[in-house]
Amino acid sequence: MKKDHTDPTDTNGKEKLEVADIFHLHGDNYRKFNSLSYEQNKVMHHIEICRTAVLGGHAEQCDQCEFERISYNSCRDRHCPKCQTLVKERWLNDRKAELLPCGYFHLVFTLPHDLNPIILCNKRITLDILFAAVKETLQAFAKDPQWRLEGQLGMIAVLHTWSQTLIDHFHLHCLIPAGALSFTKDKWVPSRARYLFAIGSLAKEFRKRYLRCLKKAYSNGKLIFPGNTSVFKSDQEFNRLMESLSTVKWIAYAKRPFAGPEQVLEYLGRYTHRVAISNNRIISIDNDEVIFIYRDRKRKNQTRTMSLPADEFVRRFLLHVLPKGFMKIRYFGFLANTNKKQTIPLIRRLINSKAELPEKTNETIEEMMLRLTGTDITCCPECGKGKMRRIKKFPNQSEYSP
Repeated sequence: MKKDHTDPTDTNGKEKLEVADIFHLHGDNYRKFNSLSYEQNKVMHHIEICRTAVLGGHAEQCDQCEFERISYNSCRDRHCPKCQTLVKERWLNDRKAELLPCGYFHLVFTLPHDLNPIILCNKRITLDILFAAVKETLQAFAKDPQWRLEGQLGMIAVLHTWSQTLIDHFHLHCLIPAGALSFTKDKWVPSRARYLFAIGSLAKEFRKRYLRCLKKAYSNGKLIFPGNTSVFKSDQEFNRLMESLSTVKWIAYAKRPFAGPEQVLEYLGRYTHRVAISNNRIISIDNDEVIFIYRDRKRKNQTRTMSLPADEFVRRFLLHVLPKGFMKIRYFGFLANTNKKQTIPLIRRLINSKAELPEKTNETIEEMMLRLTGTDITCCPECGKGKMRRIKKFPNQSEYSP
């Protein structure tokens, strides 16, 4: 007996709905009436063919009862809701080697929505500026004697571009160990227990640094607005927007500090490899309408439902496709890739050389799936005794390489 590995229903017998289903039903029509970038087309295609015969795969057979099943390859696209679990787990395992025996802070920096038209036309440069402005702001505060650190911070910064309703909402999550490495590298300077820096002061400095860099990019001709009609009819319009944004309050906030490394790993697992919407949030696709659940921030995170025309759902999803090669997770300070091999062991010794921390493990995919799901994927699902052995490989037929 041969069986496809994909089960189209959940444990309650209900049909599972996915972003891929929306693209299958409405993608061609959306492409027909809308202009898409190469990257957006590629992401749509990857999601449509993920875990299908188009991407190839392999056949397995039980060595006891000869039961056969076919497993198709994943697209491995970072925007695909189905392809993040294993990538996330591997990434989390690597981060275990970088945890420190101290508290951690979680800060969030948000760009005003008035900037969205500029960002959507210039994602690479405007989002690079976001990372740079946040990094420079935090490191400048760490150097300032009034905050009692006078050293170098380390941070992991994760870009999110969406709100719960899929609109463009550009913000950076920053995970920061609660202290600084002295500039002489002979001392760990712990921060205050309850907060790192005054959040209002951080927001003002972030605003100043971001707008300064954005103005420079504009004056150097690095901001491009495609089409016959520019977002700005003149330099005066751009300057008026910059002046307006320099006087309004920008949003930065701090979440409750983490107590230790275990909480940090839990946080990282929730935030780092998210996509704009997960498949389990989609309730129905009917009459050209998509209904999905979201958390309403204005009503204490109450769970609510939203209905969108299918074309609008696709448009909102594609807003969050990032430029090719753009790094959405970045490391700075003593956690930067060029520094951490030397600084992490040093800081651990300075804080507490005997502290017990989660250890990096070497897991196979089979071991990882057993830990995550409790299912041994090598065990035959038919007889429960034999082992599944690969007997045949199917080629990739996709026009885009994942």
